[in-house]
Amino acid sequence: MTSTYPTYIYKIIPSDAKPSSPLPEVLPVSDLDKRDGFVHCSTSKQLLRTLNAFFSNESHVYILRIKYEQVAPYIKWEDAVGKQPEEIGGCWDTEGKAGFFPHIHNGLKVGKEEVDDVGEWRKGNEGWSGEDWCWGEVDRPI
Repeated sequence: MTSTYPTYIYKIIPSDAKPSSPLPEVLPVSDLDKRDGFVHCSTSKQLLRTLNAFFSNESHVYILRIKYEQVAPYIKWEDAVGKQPEEIGGCWDTEGKAGFFPHIHNGLKVGKEEVDDVGEWRKGNEGWSGEDWCWGEVDRPI
């Protein structure tokens, strides 16, 4: 039987917040995550639109690749229909076109136990593209 859940979900980290190596038990969380009380993540199909909405001025970002099964008990699939980005639980997708987002509700704990790998994603000359994906063909964003 095929799972309807993704193999991985992803957390975008801005270029000025490079994760330390080795990863700590708990990574620092963004102001957005603190405000909303959960860790905002995206599926591979949502990443490019999230990058263009929130990280358009970045030359590169760090991506935390998280195995879905590792955090599944803490995931709530939520949308932001009717909420503006500045509202609690809001995001760029105010019309729900990107579907539901995987949010980790575990007391804001994402660290070495939850993260499978860390990649650096560089923006190409034409902007963010799946062609520049840090894990090659694996779960390439479209």
